[in-house]
Amino acid sequence: MIAFDSSVAVSSGTAALTLSMAALGIGPGNEVIVPTFSFAATANTVCHVGATPTFADSDPTHWCMDPDDLRRRITPRTRAIMPVHLYGHPAEMSTIIEIARERNLRVIENAAEALGSRYNGRPVGCLGDVGIFSFFGNKLITTGEGGMVVTNDQVLAERLRMLRDHGMDPRRPYWHPEVGYNFRLTNLQAALGLAQLEQIDEFLVRKREIDYRYRKGLGDLPGIVFQQVAPGVESSCWLFALLIGPESGITRDHLQDALLDRGIDSRRAAYEIHTMPPHYSAQYYPVAARLSDEGLHLPSAVSLTDVDQEYVVSCIRKIVRGEG
Repeated sequence: MIAFDSSVAVSSGTAALTLSMAALGIGPGNEVIVPTFSFAATANTVCHVGATPTFADSDPTHWCMDPDDLRRRITPRTRAIMPVHLYGHPAEMSTIIEIARERNLRVIENAAEALGSRYNGRPVGCLGDVGIFSFFGNKLITTGEGGMVVTNDQVLAERLRMLRDHGMDPRRPYWHPEVGYNFRLTNLQAALGLAQLEQIDEFLVRKREIDYRYRKGLGDLPGIVFQQVAPGVESSCWLFALLIGPESGITRDHLQDALLDRGIDSRRAAYEIHTMPPHYSAQYYPVAARLSDEGLHLPSAVSLTDVDQEYVVSCIRKIVRGEG
């Protein structure tokens, strides 16, 4: 079982990020450093509180935020760092927290994809000032839409709960000392989430089995690159992704189309956030560019059977080898 000092249920992972920054007092004039290789909500929520996202590149091995590039992005306006635990693999939190302490910055862990992951034996989410999880339909456990903010700071937890409920004073009903949000999770969603939480250990075992079988079945193919697991990391293996490098003799898009022809759905990796219109920047982030251009997500649901996974592996092997 995973436990935190304080957990605040909210309506989505996006709401959890927005609420976290609002509770920490992040707003106009502030900058928050985020990885450009991430889902758009990572940067969008920074804008929701009136702050500005600053982008950092990814580490070439584990694909999470690169601490060396992070250092270069800090300015006098920087207030917080938002590492993302990509695909369930924790970011390099020891170094990130060290940087934050040196510069008096807040750390907001985006653990939307990483429920059940551990870093040096500790569950992700409790490593920074605040952490968030998502319970969207594709996550390890789901409430349809939903999320959670976790923190070990009791004062911050009280503020999170107050802002979540329209900014209403919990000791003085209908008195609103601040402008808040309607970010509450419904009772029905909470009941669904609690029922799924009882199965989290089984879900984690299955996710890790799927990850192992893909690595074993595809690891000898030329040009196929996996996310490497860093020392001290226990990933939830939420989603299996690989890179289709030029040595494979095919492109990522060719493989995706060929899989679809065989009845197998897959997804290209996310676009770099800074390349999209709301956040456009002409800067170049070489590692993130490669992850975006070559990355492919394979079927990874806990309901994926061994037979189905063997079929996916077999098809990829044949396509890469040019066997039809």
